[in-house]
Amino acid sequence: MLQKFDPRNKDILIWVKDSLYARNEAKVSVFDSVVQGGDAVWEGLRLYPEGLLMMDRHLDRLMDSAKAMHFEHIPPRDEIIDAIRSTIQANEMTKNVHIRLTLTRGEKITSGMDPRLNQSGSCLIIVPEYKPPVYDNENGIKVITSSIRRNSPNHLDSKIHHNNLINNILAKIQSNVAGADAALMLDLYGYVAELNGTNIFMSRKGVVYTPHADACLHGITRGLVIEMAEELGVKMVKKNISLTEIYTADEVFCTGTMGELTPINNIDGRIIENKSGIKVMEDLINAFEDRIPNLCIAI
Repeated sequence: MLQKFDPRNKDILIWVKDSLYARNEAKVSVFDSVVQGGDAVWEGLRLYPEGLLMMDRHLDRLMDSAKAMHFEHIPPRDEIIDAIRSTIQANEMTKNVHIRLTLTRGEKITSGMDPRLNQSGSCLIIVPEYKPPVYDNENGIKVITSSIRRNSPNHLDSKIHHNNLINNILAKIQSNVAGADAALMLDLYGYVAELNGTNIFMSRKGVVYTPHADACLHGITRGLVIEMAEELGVKMVKKNISLTEIYTADEVFCTGTMGELTPINNIDGRIIENKSGIKVMEDLINAFEDRIPNLCIAI
């Protein structure tokens, strides 16, 4: 599913460092760490009429990622919120907006890998776009298993929400070539980790399962789904999930800010059939929609 350009985004204002710029003027230096080595952390936020969904949780993860990357300068939370508010208000946006929030290590005094070359402070980038959920939440999506393995803590910890997304991109290329909507990525042991851009869940006989957050991102929406299952009295199990288990599940769905909760109905040509007849996913989708107003922070 290729995202389409929304003409309303042609004239958006984008925040870079400490000011707003027109889309065609918003730039970072070729010496910025995000250019030099993908040295940045990011978050995706969604704007609903009631406000930004779970903004505090996203900012917590941004701060944790920046700390794990040993950024010398991390802007205060209030400063980031003020910049987000200024950007949204300047664009007169109220809903159906996705915000890409990026914090780079900043500009270097000369090309090089050493973070000590970053002596100008970090660079905050806020890109707001009119963008609906990227997947077909009504009809579901088709995925294939990628040969590209998800990062493990032995290599690059997926708990850091960093901008180095090459392995995810390579997996997405494989799904494109196969004519699928997304790629299912496994961990180093061959267990299901997540899709190239979203977390994954399955249900079987009324029990919901999701992979341990070892090789996958600890997604914000993933965490909410786990909370909602517990509130609804649905048994939630975190475990290593094999491909065989997910092929034969009653329901499979993915979660993320960009796509909310999306059914997966075909994995490697296997049609997902609800043999037990117990529907859990629909209850979770409804619960998610019901909770949006209470989880949004006015901005």
